Amino acid sequence: MSQPRVVETVASGAGVLVLGIGNTLMRDEGVGVHAVQLLKAMELPEGVECLDGGTSSFQLLEPLSRASRVIMIDATADGAPAGTVRRLRPRFSSEYPLTLTAHDIGLKDLLDVFYLTGTPADVTLYTVSIELPEEVGLDLSPEAGAGAREAAELVLEELQSADHVAPVRPRQAAG
Repeated sequence: MSQPRVVETVASGAGVLVLGIGNTLMRDEGVGVHAVQLLKAMELPEGVECLDGGTSSFQLLEPLSRASRVIMIDATADGAPAGTVRRLRPRFSSEYPLTLTAHDIGLKDLLDVFYLTGTPADVTLYTVSIELPEEVGLDLSPEAGAGAREAAELVLEELQSADHVAPVRPRQAAG
């Protein structure tokens, strides 16, 4: 299992950790990692660390424990149209939407550990709805690519806002 890769660190120490989750070998399932890659090219506020979490879980304990706030981006197979982005504020693993691979089991358990030890993480989760991958590949579908861009833009808006809570924009219909 590979180590998580730091994509960009704007400032060290406690701050906001933006974590892209997913398996980039499974096409759209890696949409969270692709969104974090997009964020690294943007001008981020001071104190933001972007991390490609891939399919890691307990290897993320140290970066998660350093952060005062965590923003995660991940794929979900929730039945919504592919590319739909949702913003959630889950507290416990049971409040997370369904995802596609086992990576979320360890990560959800890890976040529950923070709650059980009295140091709950302030977690915001952006999900991008995808179709179940039918083949292995590195490229995102056009819908997932649009969802990755929208998720990255929403995260940036949230990071730049005074209260760090971005408005959720309704998805525009393709025309």
